[in-house]
Amino acid sequence: MIYKTDYHVHSWFSDGRAAPEDYIAPAREAGLKEIGFSEHLTLFEKNLDWSMNARKAYRYLEHMKMFRENNHDITVRTGLEVDYIEGREKEINSFLKKADIDYVIGSVHFLGESTVDMGPEFYAGKDIDRLYVVYFEQVASAAASGLFDIIAHPDLIRIYGFTPSFDLEPLYRKLAASFKKHDVAFEINTNGRNRPIADFYPDRRYLKFFREERVPVCVNSDAHMPSRVAQYFDEAYELLRNTGYTEMAVFKDRERFMIPF
Repeated sequence: MIYKTDYHVHSWFSDGRAAPEDYIAPAREAGLKEIGFSEHLTLFEKNLDWSMNARKAYRYLEHMKMFRENNHDITVRTGLEVDYIEGREKEINSFLKKADIDYVIGSVHFLGESTVDMGPEFYAGKDIDRLYVVYFEQVASAAASGLFDIIAHPDLIRIYGFTPSFDLEPLYRKLAASFKKHDVAFEINTNGRNRPIADFYPDRRYLKFFREERVPVCVNSDAHMPSRVAQYFDEAYELLRNTGYTEMAVFKDRERFMIPF
């Protein structure tokens, strides 16, 4: 039996639609051994309705501490999904060092002042080839920063189906090599099935490059509502098996352990 975990879940502390407590029953029904909450944290933007600032993050961490102590149905992990902002690594690290968390998920949403996933209008009139190159460079920089344990949806730029004119294989090969070099895990993010791209992140055609580099992997739902906890996990694990993966990454107190599946 697979030791199933779901470390990428959002509650109403960021942009989820329910309290953390509401996710426990669905997690247990899905056969999860661990559920991890990873609320959005964007330290250098104000008044985002989808992401916490530092003050709200401290309230979240306090809530999770009490929640974990009082919950005995399933192992609850506390994480953060932190927006990587190039040039602000020291400030991000300063915050994370003081946080009582099990893992940190790094993500790239922003290219400039806007995010790549808030609507297809972001792409209108832009050079798609250039956007892909810059986005992959930002994700590689996030991996190289040493701030993160897991990189979220590493090709989120695919979300609305815009594709560049060139072969993407070199970008994925370079990204996998960067993850390996800097010893960071990545996720199969099943929530891509609910977005316009209608498939997992990263692109399954290039998953073999991560396997060749032996980059650690975990399967996450990126659920924003209880009904999507562990969604499409059987398909994701089968995909990993077919790619040659035989173990998955689990986390506790910022340490990574590997468990066969």
